[in-house]
Parts: sequence; structure tokens; C-alpha cells
Amino acid sequence: MTRLSVNINKIGTLRNARGGNNPNVIQVAKDCERFGAQGITVHPRPDERHIRYSDVIELKKIVTTEFNIEGYPDDRYLKLVKETKPAQATLVPDKPDAITSNAGWDTIKNERFLTDVISELKKSGTRVSVFVDPDTKMIEGAKKVGADRIELYTEPYASHFHQNHEAAVKPYITAAKVAHQLGLGINAGHDLDLSNLKFLKLSLPHLHEVSIGHALICDALYFGLENTIQLYLRELK
Repeated sequence: MTRLSVNINKIGTLRNARGGNNPNVIQVAKDCERFGAQGITVHPRPDERHIRYSDVIELKKIVTTEFNIEGYPDDRYLKLVKETKPAQATLVPDKPDAITSNAGWDTIKNERFLTDVISELKKSGTRVSVFVDPDTKMIEGAKKVGADRIELYTEPYASHFHQNHEAAVKPYITAAKVAHQLGLGINAGHDLDLSNLKFLKLSLPHLHEVSIGHALICDALYFGLENTIQLYLRELK
């Protein structure tokens, strides 16, 4: 079964809109795990517009499933990961003002940088995943720089899914096969939802984990958080 990691960034966004501590990010993380989530993902950004760096410190104390910290590997991110030692660090090439992740790494142009960063992170015992497009050269590059896993950027899949399922998933199947042959673990994320998740899971061999936040939290407004997590888990069976 592919594992579900719930990205709780949007909970932080809602809290920050009014100040105070409602909703309580820490309690929501606990509840997500209690409702069946097999991991918690956060992506602290420099402006702390959703998850704060202090949240990450507190979350590390209570997360009992797999804790995944996404982010651009600047000095502040690296310090945070070394301090909290999450199960997984997912490296993304976001600019500081990015609304959301919108492209994978060029692992060839950034080979030296990524090699140094990944080597440093692995010293703390953290598994490292690199956010990439479904491009075999970028996946080969991820292997070369020392990544343990890749996270396939699935926005293009989600955007074209309703036009042509098979065409939308085709490059991802090729990418997953190459990654597996290279010994890389395979994660996926971005714009996955209840309409497109099962087809991706059934199509991709060796898919370890999906990280889902925005769509899942939106669905929870209608279905409730516990029920929504169960609905997503059902799609991953």
C-alpha cells in the first residue's frame, strides 16, 4: 500500500489569518495520525505564511508516524533539519516568494550544490528526497547527487488527467521505472486529489508515498477530516 503523508501547511495558513492558535497545528497533526495518516508533511517558507519554523520544532516532539520536512535547502532549512532530524527531508527548488512548488530540480545544473547539501543532511540520519519532474535525465541526476528518493512533481499529470488519463500518466510510468532501476525510492505530490489519485497509484509501480495537503484540506471542509483521510487511504489500497 502506498503511504499517505498529510501536508498540514493549510492548517497553518488558516491559523495565521486570525492570529492566536485556532486551529491548533499540533493538535491537527495528532488527529491526522489518529485518523490514519501514515505521515505528516510540512513546508516552512522564509515568510512563515503558513507553517512556522517554531511549529516544526514542536511537531517533531509529537509526530509518531513519518515526519517529512520540505523546503529549499538554504542555511535556515538545513539548520532546522539537523536540529529536528525528521525521517525525511524533501528538497525543492522554490524561490523564497513562490506561492507553491511549481517545478522540479535541474539535478544536472545543480549537481555540486545538491551533492554537498545531501551529503550534509545524511550525516544526521535523515532520508533525502529530491523534487523532480518526470524527466529521466533529472532522475539519473538525482541518483548521482546521492538522493535516496525522488518526489515526482504531479501537477502536469493532474492538469491533463481529465483530458486523457493514459497520456497524462505515461511519462510518470517511465520515470518510476527508471527510478526503481536506479535504486531510488518513489514519492509523488502536487495537485493529487480524490479524482486522480487511484489511477496514479495503480499506474505507477513501486510508489512509496504521496504527500497531499491542499486538496485534502479542501475536501475536509465538506467531509470532515477523519472521513477525508479515510477516503484518501481507500484510494491508495
